[in-house]
Amino acid sequence: MFRHASRVAAAVLGSAALAATAVLPAAAVGHHVPAPRHQVRSSVVLGAIQYDSPGRDDRSNWSLNAEWVTVKNTGRWPVTIKGWTLSDKSGHTYRFGNVRLAGRSQVRVHTGIGRDNRWDLYQDRRAYVWDNDGDTATLRNDHRRIVDSRSWGRHHGHGH
Repeated sequence: MFRHASRVAAAVLGSAALAATAVLPAAAVGHHVPAPRHQVRSSVVLGAIQYDSPGRDDRSNWSLNAEWVTVKNTGRWPVTIKGWTLSDKSGHTYRFGNVRLAGRSQVRVHTGIGRDNRWDLYQDRRAYVWDNDGDTATLRNDHRRIVDSRSWGRHHGHGH
């Protein structure tokens, strides 16, 4: 009995929603602005970026790891980003392994060497990636489509 009532209620609600859509004026339908063709709409975005390591740039592992990019899942559901990439405008690219971002969580991708965990990932590089004077961080999905990008420096306004 309860199943039958649930199905009837769902059918009535679905019909009401369809009818409401049909009576909207045509002008209201055109207000949605789609994402640019080259960028995919995703709950995973770039967050805070520390492109200028504090202190002297001495290429120590501490200094390299003080340079990082945050990747955030703004959605409620977990997202696996295996095969996604994070790159700069010079072509330095980090490929994510089997990383699963829980809903509303984030991970920092450090430049230097370290042991990956759920909050911090390491590119295991011995040189800086992000240019202090101006650069672009680009996040791409496993189909090489741009998910998000952030720029800073002379031609891009203030840093993040």
